[in-house]
Amino acid sequence: MSVLIAVVLTLVLVCGALVVFTGNVQRQAVTLSLYGLLMTLLFVLLSAPDVALSQVVAGTAVVPLMVLLTYRKIRGLR
Repeated sequence: MSVLIAVVLTLVLVCGALVVFTGNVQRQAVTLSLYGLLMTLLFVLLSAPDVALSQVVAGTAVVPLMVLLTYRKIRGLR
């Protein structure tokens, strides 16, 4: 189990770096959603199902959606 956790932690690290270094906002939101899924998997592996459920809702769905809607609104104001 600890090897699987180490692999998921490495994927979380790589995906977090991709979120930071992605220049396109749409791609950044998709990468952020993938990061949320990896964090959910990590929480499940660490036996924290309540945190995993919160992460699925907030980190995978709501936050990337808010990023895209905010970007669309700001782009429309120009």
